[in-house]
Amino acid sequence: MPEIITVGIVEDSAPFRIGLREFINASDDVRCVCTYPDGTAALADLPAQAPHVVLMDLQLPDCSGIECTRRLKAALPGTQFMIFTVHEDSERIFQALTAGASGYLLKRTPPDGILAAIRDLHRGGAPMSSEIARKVVQHFRPQPARPAPESHGLSPRQEEILKLLAQGHVPKEIADKLGITIETVRSYLKLIYQKLHVRTRTEAVIKYFG
Repeated sequence: MPEIITVGIVEDSAPFRIGLREFINASDDVRCVCTYPDGTAALADLPAQAPHVVLMDLQLPDCSGIECTRRLKAALPGTQFMIFTVHEDSERIFQALTAGASGYLLKRTPPDGILAAIRDLHRGGAPMSSEIARKVVQHFRPQPARPAPESHGLSPRQEEILKLLAQGHVPKEIADKLGITIETVRSYLKLIYQKLHVRTRTEAVIKYFG
């Protein structure tokens, strides 16, 4: 006999919750042992049921599914949590994973895919819908380094002044920061404009850092 994987469901939509429970219970090796319409009910009873896997909706009527996952995971470290939702934005994904979820499925996942994900999660995998996995990969993919700006023949001091200008400092503030007179700053700015072939501070910043 195959091991029976027990599942808990936290989902506020009664039709969806019931349908999910029914097709799970139609399988040979997965059983839904508890369902809850909100986070309060789940927090009160689910730890006593200690299912192997919990399917957690993000949009609960009384609390965030992410917060519910965090609190339940603390009480049930051996239980695996899978977010089951319509949301696929990156912020929610990483909040859920940080809270203790090990899987993240979209609700449009076919029934067979849901059962396969439950089995995979129970075996130690981290099942995710393809759209979610793509976002995770993109998040950790190294971003191309931005090339350093051309010097345009600027001296180190002129570059320093231009960087302060780009940060929004006016000439008097630049003078105070560098311990020089405002007239000296203006002289540097004049030389900077000449070297960059611009007439204004904005044009200088855009040309140098753009």
